[in-house]
Amino acid sequence: MAKFINLKVFPDFFRSASGGGILLFISLGISLLIANSPWGDAFARFLETELGYESGSVHLRYPVLLWVNDGLMAIFFLLVGLEIKREMLEGELSSLRKAALPVFAAIGGMLVPAGIYALVNQGSATASGWGIPMATDIAFAIGLLSLLGSRVPVALKIFLTALAIVDDLGAIVVIAVFYSSGVEVTYLLYAFGIFLFLLVLNRLGVTSLFFYLVPGLFIWYFIHHSGVHATIAGVLTALAIPTTPDEKESPLEYLEHALTKPVNFLIMPIFALVNTNIRFEAGMLEGLFSPLGIGIVLGLFLGKPLGILLSSWIAVKLGVSSLPAGVTWKMVAGMGLLAGIGFTMSIFIALLSFSDLSFQTEAKFSILIASLLSGLVGYFMLKASLNQQTAAAQTMDEEVRR
Repeated sequence: MAKFINLKVFPDFFRSASGGGILLFISLGISLLIANSPWGDAFARFLETELGYESGSVHLRYPVLLWVNDGLMAIFFLLVGLEIKREMLEGELSSLRKAALPVFAAIGGMLVPAGIYALVNQGSATASGWGIPMATDIAFAIGLLSLLGSRVPVALKIFLTALAIVDDLGAIVVIAVFYSSGVEVTYLLYAFGIFLFLLVLNRLGVTSLFFYLVPGLFIWYFIHHSGVHATIAGVLTALAIPTTPDEKESPLEYLEHALTKPVNFLIMPIFALVNTNIRFEAGMLEGLFSPLGIGIVLGLFLGKPLGILLSSWIAVKLGVSSLPAGVTWKMVAGMGLLAGIGFTMSIFIALLSFSDLSFQTEAKFSILIASLLSGLVGYFMLKASLNQQTAAAQTMDEEVRR
């Protein structure tokens, strides 16, 4: 039987640019199947099972779901932070003019969806959910972009990643200010003090990753206990890790290479598995046509790309920034649609917005539908744009040869 199995398939899959994205969406499908099967309740109880250690003032015992969303995803954001820092120092974000574009795009991509939702739900019982369509699920957006393979300009991936990070940080601020019961400033000061210590180590030329990653765990602990989303600890730790201007592999590049496969093929699929277990219930379809459902769908599917495209265009026209190399306005529109994939952070904000279970159910289903629409339309728009770009390049090559 072995002769019928191509053993090269598995190494090739894990080396491919789209492998992680494929596995991510397989996990999403499995999660939805489990949630709507006889094992749904057992799986939900498993996610609520507490694991960890607790003794005296040290509290590290949390549900499985929290370990994934606050623990494993901090590693994901560590990798994202490493990529962003590298690009800011020597890549597509190395100039202020280029780096400004993702910031402008993210701001527009947050304000327009929130405004659409607020307008639709003005004066209703669901008005407090205006923060729901502001969020971008970076894991799913990047995963779907990776399905398009190596044809995607590196600059576009970096643009989306940087935009999503600014978007996520914006969502975290919104949660902390508008949806949190309180923030423990003392713990934030502890975390910031350790971060400053890491910056000092960087300036002193310390290159051992041990002296950055171990304090990074303490940053995670204090940020988590402060009430702010703990994944920001990964970004802060990444910003402190040193790099070098020469071709020799730096600590930053070494760690980035070491984390890429575990994040893409383990952490992100686990993340999808535990966060998309949405049970389909009666009344969900009708909920799409309520102010809550309309606000979420229009906010994510139309507000996100509109806000990103408009704010990017304004920034370029004003001369504040420029489009990255190889990126067209059609690609920016497609990327804006991918940014409309809300999922986890949107669902999280929905749970904070409403205590009414019926509103929570409507919001979850609306987020799922809006994210699916955004992902599918964005994927095919980007695919068409890349095909068009490839055809134009081939035509140009033929003319040159003539």
